[in-house]
Amino acid sequence: MGSKSELNAVRMMADYQFGSGCGKALFPDSCEFVVSSKGKVRQVIDDVRIATVKADSGWLTISIKGAKRLHSFLPYPSLRVVVMNEVSEFIKDGGNVFAKHVVDVDPSIRAGDEIIVVDEEDNLLATGKAILSSKEMLELSRGMAVSVRWGISKNKGGVEDED
Repeated sequence: MGSKSELNAVRMMADYQFGSGCGKALFPDSCEFVVSSKGKVRQVIDDVRIATVKADSGWLTISIKGAKRLHSFLPYPSLRVVVMNEVSEFIKDGGNVFAKHVVDVDPSIRAGDEIIVVDEEDNLLATGKAILSSKEMLELSRGMAVSVRWGISKNKGGVEDED
């Protein structure tokens, strides 16, 4: 188990990045930490990786397990990019989201935000990084809207949980 100060730090980061209460929803007391040689938290683990702290920015990137926790904690449409059901299998397999497939989006999403991708029934499909703002995702008919990091079916070489 990690130290209380590490846990408090990553919870504050998550609250700032994703919204109030997200830190506790993402990171239970049982979390462990992978720490760099300089003493900085790099990964947060609870059986499997929940999140990684990017060294260059200090922002969290979330795994599928982390996305599941945020998805169940945050009300619709928070943190979500909603895609057409027709492309859901492609996204589950780790395919990127293109603007022409976006049907709804959390209006507060900005380019560069870590987000979750869902289908029209709010089923979790993937997690990734927004390339466009929410307005651009809905108005543009071309271009990549989300760079998918992890699809729930294909983990791009990573090891994720099955629950």
